[in-house]
Amino acid sequence: MTQTISVLVENRAGVLNRITGLFARRAFNIESLAVGVTDDKNISRITIIVDSGNNVVEQVEKQLNKLVDVIKVRTLDEKSLIGRELVIIKVSTTTKTRQDVSNLCQIMGARIADITSTTMTLELSDTPERVDLFESLLRPFSILEVARTGVIAVQKGSGKI
Repeated sequence: MTQTISVLVENRAGVLNRITGLFARRAFNIESLAVGVTDDKNISRITIIVDSGNNVVEQVEKQLNKLVDVIKVRTLDEKSLIGRELVIIKVSTTTKTRQDVSNLCQIMGARIADITSTTMTLELSDTPERVDLFESLLRPFSILEVARTGVIAVQKGSGKI
């Protein structure tokens, strides 16, 4: 079972190291980690996806709240969050397969970011499940490179962290 933890922190050097160190000391595997500044350049949001039980996540949440640079921590329920992941995929194409890849992009809502005589580079921002599906549908075209950001998430509705 995966849990999504959203953490607001002061935007300072070493903060991410202290947070990931907390997970490492407890032998928790981080499945996804995304960091970015918020509307306030002095505050960053860290979105962490971990695979563990509820009791473990509650314990980590309490430990995170004790860190000096942590402003706020919230575990987001899967039903009450909007989460997206960005993927950029480069596939091998020929004049015969280029139209098939273009059609797949149109169906999935992906964008063609770059095109050469032998490759197409595609980007998609969607749920992790749809990103996985897009990647699997592109496998027959010979994937050359894949870069995924990890999930970023916010709480649905008027609630906020």
